[in-house]
Amino acid sequence: MTNKNDQLYITKIIKGDVNAFAHLVDNYKNMVFSLAFKMTKSREEAEEISQDTFIKAFKNLKNFKGDSKFSTWLYRIAYHTSLDAIKKNRNNNATFEINEVTFNQIQAVETILQGIERNERSKVMDICLQKLPDEQRAIIWMFYYDELSLKEIMEVTSLSEANLKVKLHRARKKLLTIVKENVEPEMIENYGRK
Repeated sequence: MTNKNDQLYITKIIKGDVNAFAHLVDNYKNMVFSLAFKMTKSREEAEEISQDTFIKAFKNLKNFKGDSKFSTWLYRIAYHTSLDAIKKNRNNNATFEINEVTFNQIQAVETILQGIERNERSKVMDICLQKLPDEQRAIIWMFYYDELSLKEIMEVTSLSEANLKVKLHRARKKLLTIVKENVEPEMIENYGRK
């Protein structure tokens, strides 16, 4: 399942060519950093997590079976390394109650957001995403931005399919609540009429 280039480098590394690991780092450093940064909201923390992720990957490369893509395996290491760092540094992660949201309300907000210009929508969504709890933000990020399949996210997070679907649904509902609270009512009204 791993692409041929990755497998070629993995084989070289396992046979003792440690310099071949630099190619894997170059190929995946942005993916790992991006995930760590989205989860921790700290550039320094994300850099440290990225280093830890690649060290763990290097040390455990002999255990990589190739059943999944190398990128999924590495993503899983980065995800769990980020969670460990968050747990270690957790200071106050207040959560708030989710209001019941109907499908029609979700559709209405999606329609409104479609009317907001792409750049403005991107800024609004980034602000709103940062307000989600770490795990929910990571799941939303993997599904919508990294476009991982549910199966790949299950591999990364070690969640069952049912549990992942529930968490994804709750993350969407919470994100919707945050969007509604952060997009000015006049803007919603204005775009709602168009």
